[in-house]
Amino acid sequence: MEEILKDKILLAHGSGGKLAHELVEKSFVKAFANPFLAKLDDSAVMDFSGRLAFTTDSYVVSPIFFPGGDIGKLAVYGTVNDLAMSGAKPLYLSLSFIIEEGLPQDELNEIVDSVQEAAREAGVEIVTGDTKVVHRGSADKLFINTAGVG
Repeated sequence: MEEILKDKILLAHGSGGKLAHELVEKSFVKAFANPFLAKLDDSAVMDFSGRLAFTTDSYVVSPIFFPGGDIGKLAVYGTVNDLAMSGAKPLYLSLSFIIEEGLPQDELNEIVDSVQEAAREAGVEIVTGDTKVVHRGSADKLFINTAGVG
């Protein structure tokens, strides 16, 4: 039974405790490895000079996998596009997940891999984020919120 539970996201994965830490380390820090994220601080601190563009967006699509992509790829490219349309060179993204309890871990992993690939292709780094898990039925599998700086 415990093995089966490890294959799905539990409410405890969003509680800030041991399971939450394991989820962040194994699913996110590993995939988006960079010095900003590795610190696991509450915010990413970086130096800038000149003008900055800053944008945010939320992604609540259903289904989360669709022909040609998924919610993760959409979140990265949508935010990068918003920055580019304002004339900015996209640099950094914040990425937050709201996960419905019971989401299969392999589906989350597939989304995370997609985010990592899209970020690499777009030349941006995921430098901070957040993860929350909500009760089954409170969300439609997975919502993503991003913020972008460029």
